[in-house]
Amino acid sequence: MCIGSLDGKHVRIKPPSNSGSLFYNYKHTFSVVLMALVDANYKFIYCDVGCNGRVSDGGVFGKCSLNKALQENLLNLPNPQAMPGLSEPLSYHMLADEAFPLRNDLLKPYPARHLTKEQRIFNYRLSRARRVVENAFGILSNRFRVFLTTIELAPEKVQFVVMAACVLHNYLLATCDTSYIVPGLCDREDPESHTLVLGKWNSQQQLQSTGLPHNNNPKMSAKCKRDLLAKYFISKDGQVPWQWEMI
Repeated sequence: MCIGSLDGKHVRIKPPSNSGSLFYNYKHTFSVVLMALVDANYKFIYCDVGCNGRVSDGGVFGKCSLNKALQENLLNLPNPQAMPGLSEPLSYHMLADEAFPLRNDLLKPYPARHLTKEQRIFNYRLSRARRVVENAFGILSNRFRVFLTTIELAPEKVQFVVMAACVLHNYLLATCDTSYIVPGLCDREDPESHTLVLGKWNSQQQLQSTGLPHNNNPKMSAKCKRDLLAKYFISKDGQVPWQWEMI
């Protein structure tokens, strides 16, 4: 029932004239934010770029067209579906980290304190699924190395550069088979131990992660949905056999 994984990265820019601290982020650089939703094959299925670097992930998401489309039910998502062993249907959703608000359509980890085994399993499974967006950003910055420097253009021109790179990334994924993503570039899971093996992009300069927690007051329905999915992950139908060794 997962649409994709959502995250944001800072794209460093030169400080625009007379902009003050508008583009100055908490990592002490000037930037615009690339917010992206990525599917299981590292494809960008939604991108938003241009919000100033001062805004957190949750703030960027709140202002972007994807959030508006979700709120107005414009994405034509399938109806909630029954899952084996669950008492109620599960709706489609995206995955995100702690910086985003917890919502029915946007799931994030449980806060890392006093967690039950069920909650730790959920966090492991969510983190495992979220690797796709980190890998997508890693591939993008490795192959389009303008992202590893400060882009010496006005913010509105940076938007064109970033969007063009994301489009080319998707095109090359679709047309170059395995030659676009060189062996060892991405994070992968060891097939025997299921531990994470870091890809080469981790040892290189990377796009900077964005903001801090934005919303700590989720709706009760969102909490219930997260609890429902946590129960599914420890059920006979929803578990993977190695997950108990990963927490």
